[in-house]
Amino acid sequence: MKIDILTLFPEMCETVLSESIIGRAREAGYVEINCHNIRDYSKDKHRHVDDAPYGGGTGMIMQAQPIYDAYMNLTDNGNKKYHLIYMTPQGKTLTQDRVKELAELENIAILCGHYEGIDERVIEELDPEEISIGDYVLTGGELPALVLADSVCRMLPGVLRNDEAFEKESHFSGLLEYPQYTRPPVWMGREVPEVLLSGHHENIAKWQNEQSLERTKIKRQDMYELFVENDNKN
Repeated sequence: MKIDILTLFPEMCETVLSESIIGRAREAGYVEINCHNIRDYSKDKHRHVDDAPYGGGTGMIMQAQPIYDAYMNLTDNGNKKYHLIYMTPQGKTLTQDRVKELAELENIAILCGHYEGIDERVIEELDPEEISIGDYVLTGGELPALVLADSVCRMLPGVLRNDEAFEKESHFSGLLEYPQYTRPPVWMGREVPEVLLSGHHENIAKWQNEQSLERTKIKRQDMYELFVENDNKN
């Protein structure tokens, strides 16, 4: 997979995506990630990419031209196929199901807005998929883009040690993950559940499933009800 991020802060994105699991995945060739500076496509001698909004209001708006030219350069004027995503609080909330679908694509471009947003005309022209990571507002689209890139990359073959590494995690199966423990077996008087020390894999799996169900029911009633409804259909 190839992921290209269009941003005003490519160094910020590179710093995060060069570390840990995603950084190692890039080095191993499991995913290619490139960060492009939208300022490079400004026609202003000072590399300005923003201006005051028509109609008044606070803040600045990113101009259409630098964004459009950056994307056209990336796609070789539309000859290379990309799925373009615009990170915006007005988009549909990102879910694990959508992450799994995006991980099946070959090329993804992620557009990061900044300031008070971007000129509506470039959204109309490029028609990106609009994705939000939650009902709140950040100073820019870089952090959401990093969240999206990380969540997609870890689904790719070879990035994690095996599929089980993410298949048992929260949200993948529709349930929250069961509690996890490591050494020592007793910490501040709290003991690791005996079943996890038993070595009996069938009993451990049963305990983990029961804990996932109970934890989801307590913490995310909406997820629990949807899981039960889907389970009954099957």
